[in-house]
Amino acid sequence: GFCHREITMLDLEISRRRLLLGGACLMAASLLPETAMASRTAPARMLRFYNPNTGERASACYWERGGYVADGLNEFNWLFRDYRADDAQISIDARLFDQLFELQRKLGVQNEIHVVCGYRSAQTNARLRRNNRGVAKQSLHVQGQAVDIRIPGVELSRIRNAGLSLNRGGVGYYPRSNFVHIDTGPTRHW
Repeated sequence: GFCHREITMLDLEISRRRLLLGGACLMAASLLPETAMASRTAPARMLRFYNPNTGERASACYWERGGYVADGLNEFNWLFRDYRADDAQISIDARLFDQLFELQRKLGVQNEIHVVCGYRSAQTNARLRRNNRGVAKQSLHVQGQAVDIRIPGVELSRIRNAGLSLNRGGVGYYPRSNFVHIDTGPTRHW
C-alpha cells in the first residue's frame, strides 16, 4: 500500500539523483583534454562501488572543480557502512576515495570496486578479532580510514602492486580471503 509507494518514490529519487550526478560528472570529464584527465587535479572524479554483503551499488562523482561533492561522499558513506551493527555509519576519510581513484588510474581500469569491508564499529571489530587473529585491535576500519577490496577482472597481485606504487597509506595482501586492504594510515605493507 502506501509504504510501498513511498519507498518506490524514494528509490526513484535516489536513482534520479545518481543519474544526474553521474551524467554531470561524465559530461565535465568528457570536455577535458586527455592530459588534464590523467592529472591528479582533474576537475571530476567518479567511482563505482558494489557491496557484495548487501547487494547495493553506488556510482557517484565525489570530487569536482577542486573540492569534494557532499552528495557523492554521502552515497559512499552509506555503502561503506557497518551492515553488521544496525547500519552504523560514519564519514569515511575522503582521502581513501582519492587513493582508490588513483589506484584505478594506475591499473588502467574503471571497473566497479567490490567493497568487502569498509567501516567497522568498535563492537564489530572486537567480535571479528575474537574469531580471526588477522584483525587489528586498533583497526583503521573503525576510524573510517580503511577498506578491503577486490576488482573483478583484475588480479589481486596487480591491485596490491598498484597500491604499493602509490607509496602512501597501508596496503595489505590477503589472497586466501580474496581481497586487498587499502588505508590512509602511515605508509606500510604486509
